[in-house]
Amino acid sequence: MRIIVLVKQVPDTKNVTGEVMKADGTVNRGALAAIFNPEDLNALEMGLEMKERFGGEVIVLTMGPPRAADILKDSLCRGADRVILLSDRRFAASDTLATSYTIAQAITTHLAPYDVVLCGRQAIDGDTAQVGPQAADKLGIAQVTYADKILSFDGAKLTIRRDLGRAQEVVEVAPPVLLTVPKSANSPRWPNARLLLKYRRARSAFEVEAEAKAQGRTVDELVGGLRQRGLFVETWGAEDIGADLARIGISGSPTKVKKVENVILTGANLKLFPADDSGVRDLINELIDERTFG
Repeated sequence: MRIIVLVKQVPDTKNVTGEVMKADGTVNRGALAAIFNPEDLNALEMGLEMKERFGGEVIVLTMGPPRAADILKDSLCRGADRVILLSDRRFAASDTLATSYTIAQAITTHLAPYDVVLCGRQAIDGDTAQVGPQAADKLGIAQVTYADKILSFDGAKLTIRRDLGRAQEVVEVAPPVLLTVPKSANSPRWPNARLLLKYRRARSAFEVEAEAKAQGRTVDELVGGLRQRGLFVETWGAEDIGADLARIGISGSPTKVKKVENVILTGANLKLFPADDSGVRDLINELIDERTFG
């Protein structure tokens, strides 16, 4: 079974403050720590569990700037077999349409045939939940959203449980299929200590270029050594995947921001209760009187 996991490096939105907001209301990503998108970790865990149960390989793919290679190295340390970075200045400013096209083009050009494509339900920086379904559409394959658990695989079809919040649904689907995975699916494993030692020297093409220049060696020489040891992070640009330049980056992104508005929450009719037993009783009585509960 060939399993492809789509992941994304995102800013740590838990630490967003006024200092990281630009004047136009957008986030200054450079001012925030970059982390592995949480639900993509759930997707990776599902892929690794499928590999352990059914055999095969797990390939992790991300699109982003050179530093996005960090989450690919993390993926190797968690058990991925192969990692690929889609990085090209012409990919910059992609909306979900251009992003899904680029990802689908990379998969179709270099990674077919495949059985399952996994991705997190959504990313915490945009919260659109669009890239997974759009990629499935461009790949021309079935999709199952909110895939909570792989119940079985008989060689011809997957039986999947979907988490719909107040209900669950069991569906059967024949590969190839794209699944979006919610955080309720599993608990992602931690990086393996042995793999951390092995992949601490993994390098992307961008890092190889810098090291080759510093060491006075050729890029091919360094890449050859890294490939032999399984430490090279494959890096593909627009030409490598045969991308239509009109469909990538800003030129392929029809999304327009009509208005950005900063919302400041302020308290109104604030009432304080003392932090003692009488204060708690008064608070409960008021909540009952106002029919908040009771």
